[in-house]
Amino acid sequence: MPSSNALRVQRRRTKQERLEARISPAQKRILERAASMRGATLTDFILASAQEAAVKTIKEFEMLSLCDEAREVFVRALMDPPAPNKALRTAAARYRKYQKV
Repeated sequence: MPSSNALRVQRRRTKQERLEARISPAQKRILERAASMRGATLTDFILASAQEAAVKTIKEFEMLSLCDEAREVFVRALMDPPAPNKALRTAAARYRKYQKV
């Protein structure tokens, strides 16, 4: 386990960026209240909440993108289906034989 001094040095290295925001007194009060309920500092609460929202947004966007891509593939397959391969022709023949179609 790293010493507390090593952890302090590591924290300094990993947190090099700064973020500032102007908020109203009412916004600050509600954020402080929520942070207090979680037992977190205001900064930790805001960072955790912002990161959670960012990850959720990215996942939703990626999911929508994948859904759009999947829809494209599906529509393309319906509009321009590939020719049946040997396995499909064999399966169709077997189906017709047993269903007497």
